[in-house]
Amino acid sequence: MAGAQAYGRQQLDGEFMKSILKMGVAAVCANLILPATAIYAQTPATSVGMASEDARLTAFQDAEFSEYLQQQPQVATRLGLKDGGDRWNDISDKAATEQVKWRQASVARMKAAFNRADLSPEAQVNFDIWALEADRAVISEANRMYRPPFYSRLYSVHSQLADFLVNTHGVADATDLKNYIARLRGMPAVLDMAIERTQASERAGIRAPKFQVESVISGSEKLTSGAPFTVGPDSALWADVQAKTEALVTAGKMSRGDADAMLAEARAAILDLKPAYGRVIAWGKASLPAAPSGRVGAISLPGGADYYANELKLNTTTDYTADQIHKIGLQEVARIEAEQDALAQKAGFKDRSAFYAGRAKLYPPKPFDDAARAEYLATANAFVAKTRTLLPAYFGMTPAFDIEVVREPAFSEVAGGAAHASAPSPDGKRPARTYVHLVGTTPDPAALYTLMCHEAVPGHNTQGDIQVRQQGGPKFRSVTGYVAFGEGWALYAEALCKEMNAFPDIAADFMRLDAELFRAARLVTDTGIHALGWTEDQAVTYMNTTGRQPIERSRSEVRRYITLPGQATGYKIGMLKIMAERKKAEAALGAKFDIKGFHDLLIASGSQPLSILERRVDEWIAARANNLNK
Repeated sequence: MAGAQAYGRQQLDGEFMKSILKMGVAAVCANLILPATAIYAQTPATSVGMASEDARLTAFQDAEFSEYLQQQPQVATRLGLKDGGDRWNDISDKAATEQVKWRQASVARMKAAFNRADLSPEAQVNFDIWALEADRAVISEANRMYRPPFYSRLYSVHSQLADFLVNTHGVADATDLKNYIARLRGMPAVLDMAIERTQASERAGIRAPKFQVESVISGSEKLTSGAPFTVGPDSALWADVQAKTEALVTAGKMSRGDADAMLAEARAAILDLKPAYGRVIAWGKASLPAAPSGRVGAISLPGGADYYANELKLNTTTDYTADQIHKIGLQEVARIEAEQDALAQKAGFKDRSAFYAGRAKLYPPKPFDDAARAEYLATANAFVAKTRTLLPAYFGMTPAFDIEVVREPAFSEVAGGAAHASAPSPDGKRPARTYVHLVGTTPDPAALYTLMCHEAVPGHNTQGDIQVRQQGGPKFRSVTGYVAFGEGWALYAEALCKEMNAFPDIAADFMRLDAELFRAARLVTDTGIHALGWTEDQAVTYMNTTGRQPIERSRSEVRRYITLPGQATGYKIGMLKIMAERKKAEAALGAKFDIKGFHDLLIASGSQPLSILERRVDEWIAARANNLNK
């Protein structure tokens, strides 16, 4: 049904979780390593002012977060810390259980040390989110058996380890390089633990779908192909470590002799990955005969209904049921299609179908070549730069660091792949980036603009830049993300681009609606698969005919939803909530509504559950109304 124009919309699939994984966060101050026990001897809450209590809570949470980082070395690396840089996170069930207990104990310590009523509204948010994360950890732990490490289409461990080394583990000096090599050596143990956990899930009746097992096999084979494993182009990890080492030599930070010696160590460690990935491949081949196909949603698994309800709660941060979300999706699909018809008629077409047909004739899909890639990147970067100039009229806080649109690394680039964003480093030396997949066929050029609004400005890159520069709040907020808030903001940003008159023409605005239709269709499809028992083919048909995606991309999307239940629902639910909160504020404040203040409220203090967002907006409205009445 949908042609080339759908491609750009597909790339709007930039995952909030992926952008969080790559996100830079606020600089880690020296007090981050303050022992948590040092907090408890402070003056009781009743004898100090609110500002002092806020500072004391921040110090407490920073100390607790420091303890958390000792358990999560990959998070520490993302923060730019070298501590634990030679280790991977422990993905064992024992470590996960201990982490839940630690979180619960931390909240108990916090509640014993602080009276929430003595905190400012902003500090109360930090108090509540720290407590909420312990509750969410319990829910997540209950679902752990349903999340074996090779199950997710997006986050399977076989590819995430390599992705982390290439895209997150920077090499600025010899210590970083030594840690990189140590992590190479540690990969086999992580992969073996992943196999162990996956087999435990299989014994409980939870098996990865056949298509996902096949993907793990092919991905593992790709990662262990090429030099130094075989004759041919360098494998992804070998190419990466050579490039990072050569950069140290060029910068005068390492001698050629030392570099060659460390590269020899890296090469040996990479070669040792072959047997480990061989065991992953062997697991996959042994699992294929029993791997399910067809009706493979949560409802098909033992206890699947409760599992899916938990995932919806985690991803939407609401209490919406699957039935409620399904109905919201159907209503939104109908509304958006009506708006598309109206816009198409404004452009001189009979209806949306005629508009789509006209665009397909003007811009038939063609294979990407170097010229098309260069044109795409140039247009995208120019649009981002132009849109950035429009921000001061809508934001009090605006991005300070560079934002660039770049091509997805070759080892992870796929046709129609999901675009995604990464925030800048705290010092701005690493710019904010939007990654796009430029293989396969070219999209309708009108789809590019909404994608950039979503991923770059005023979407994720803008969020990341503003948040990374915030000072004074607890460090944990920078790495605590909620799909409904982060992706809800990015979808809201698409609509904001229309309000800002950023789009060059009606076609670009039409494709904004096309992208919104895609997200509404997701609500219907995700709940259809996991609560109503749709088969894979049923879901593919709906995404093709209603979601207007090409058939091959419809299947790719559906397979993602199957292996990551509920995640795709957070986008539209979050957008609807943000728009509802703005409408409420506008109605309450009338002509005194401050769009800059509203936007700063939403994105300056970090990601937050929708329930807390609602409370903060209510408090903001009350404060503004009170000030206006004085």
